[in-house]
Amino acid sequence: MAKSNLYKGLVERYRDRLPVDGNTPVISLCEGDTPLIELHNLPKSLGLDVQMYVKFDGMNPTSSFKDRGMAMAVTKAAEKGAKAIVCASTGNTSAAAAAYAARAGMTAFVLIPEGKIPMGKLAQAIAHGAVVLQIRGNFDDGMRLVKEVASEAPVEIVNSVNPYRLQGQKTAALEIVEALGQAPDYHCIPVGNAGNISAYWIGFSEAAGCNTASCTLCNGKCPYLDNPMTESRPVMVGYQAAGAAPFLRNEPVEHPETLATAIRIGNPQSWDLAKAAVEESDGWFDEVTDEELLHTQSLLATLDGVFCEPASAVSVCGAIRDIKSGKIKAGSVVTCTLTGHGLKDTATAIAGREHVETINADLTSVKGAILKHV
Repeated sequence: MAKSNLYKGLVERYRDRLPVDGNTPVISLCEGDTPLIELHNLPKSLGLDVQMYVKFDGMNPTSSFKDRGMAMAVTKAAEKGAKAIVCASTGNTSAAAAAYAARAGMTAFVLIPEGKIPMGKLAQAIAHGAVVLQIRGNFDDGMRLVKEVASEAPVEIVNSVNPYRLQGQKTAALEIVEALGQAPDYHCIPVGNAGNISAYWIGFSEAAGCNTASCTLCNGKCPYLDNPMTESRPVMVGYQAAGAAPFLRNEPVEHPETLATAIRIGNPQSWDLAKAAVEESDGWFDEVTDEELLHTQSLLATLDGVFCEPASAVSVCGAIRDIKSGKIKAGSVVTCTLTGHGLKDTATAIAGREHVETINADLTSVKGAILKHV
């Protein structure tokens, strides 16, 4: 039989850079290897003098970046012999946890905020057989409860407080370096629970064989010092929704509110790592309004054919503003993470838009309708 060239997922692809060995039972849905798409029309239409790319992690198996971390978290849970996992979620984590638990033959328990999760994401969790527990509270309440129950019940937490989640998510940074042949000058990313910005910084740092004594991640003892993939690390820029921006307030937000449900989080669990990523890279945090991010979501879809969920658009929205102001320098290579697919939240995408025109079923009507738009 001919040797198989099938892609087997990020754990197999980056086995030498992940905490696994030959006895680790890999749980995979062939996640990772998502496209890095160069934007052409959007930068041109806005007069942006940069090379701009989006890392579209909405092309993962459950349509969000969470699959990267879940592959590693569930793989390590399986290695321990776990029979069940638990997470708090605004939607994407629950979908990924449910799918990977099904793949591993485990039970997934997911805590979601009552009435605060898009139906596309809830449908995924239900379809994959998760036990869905809707709480009368927000994500931060759910996170508190998950931590408490994990100490009293035989379940493994698979939120980003699980260090293996970040190990899986760091692979997106490695893929970007491989695709470009170097690190970008700036990397822009949505920030909710702050695990992803932390994971990307781990990935970029390891790719560069970081040997900085003050580095929070390795204290000058990077395990990949002798095997660098690039010579530099990018400036890390984290963007939040204005109604859920604890990094901009420098304190938790008790009642976060934003249409971007995936980042409607007021008390990020990876606070210290995220701050270190921004500070060590000479980067910054900023915020955008719901109106701004929804406008950018529309621009991405209508100008470059990339349909992302609202929270994803935050990275491109903030980047556009900082490119225009000169904070992101002209001529730079800028990469932006798009965390999830637009099909996760279709209601928000079409709200308030005249998206369907009803006409008679005859040639004159069809022709007339077409000629109005050309």
